[in-house]
Amino acid sequence: MAVRTIDVRERVMARNDEIAGQVRARLQAAQVPALNLVSSPGAGKTQLLERTLADLGSELALAVVTGDVQTQNDADRLARHTDRLVQAVVTHGACHLDARQVLTAIEAIDLAATDLLFIENVGNLVCPANWDLGEDAKVVLFSVTEGEDKPVKYPTMFERARAVVLTKLDLLPYVPFQVDRAVAFALQVNPNLEIVRTSALTPDGMASWYGFVRSLVRVGVPR
Repeated sequence: MAVRTIDVRERVMARNDEIAGQVRARLQAAQVPALNLVSSPGAGKTQLLERTLADLGSELALAVVTGDVQTQNDADRLARHTDRLVQAVVTHGACHLDARQVLTAIEAIDLAATDLLFIENVGNLVCPANWDLGEDAKVVLFSVTEGEDKPVKYPTMFERARAVVLTKLDLLPYVPFQVDRAVAFALQVNPNLEIVRTSALTPDGMASWYGFVRSLVRVGVPR
C-alpha cells in the first residue's frame, strides 16, 4: 500500500500566515504600526517597555501584548505603568507567540485610540524568527551581557529584523563586550539594520529608542 506523508509543520505555518494577514489588515486599517520585540531571555524587553510606557505613555497611546511561557509576571510589571489594558498571553510551554494569539488579543484593544502596538514575544532567538504575527517589523534586543557573535549564531532572526536595540549599555565597564564588534556582526548578517543603543537604567539612555518609536508613529512603518 502506498504511503502518504503530510507535513504538519508546513500546514500549521500556512494557517498561521493566513491569520497573520488578518492581523496585519486590521492594524493597517486602523493605521496602527506594530513592533514584534524579540530577544534571548533576560535581554531586557520588559524593562525597556516599562520605561517606554512610563515616559511616553502620556504622549502616545501605546498598547501591549506580552507573551510568556508560564506566568503573567511581565504583564503585571507593565500594567503598573499604564492605564490601558495589557494583554497577557501564557503559552504553556510554547517557545513563541503565534498569530492566532495576537488576533485574539487585539480584539480587546481599541485600535482607533491606539498609536502603536508592542508585541513582547517569548524570550527565544530561534522559534519566533519563523512566525509572522502580523507585525510591521521585528526588533531584536541584544544585551551586552551576551556574546558579540549572537547575530551570526542566530542569523535568521537578525536577517528578518528591521532594527537591533543594544541594551544594558550601563554594564559595559563590567563585561567583556565590544560594541563595535557586535554591530559589525549584526550588519554582516543584515546590512539594512537600524542600530539603537540604550540603557534603561540611566537618565539619557533611552533617547535614541524614543526617537525610533516616535518616528514610527509619525510616518508609519513601511508596509
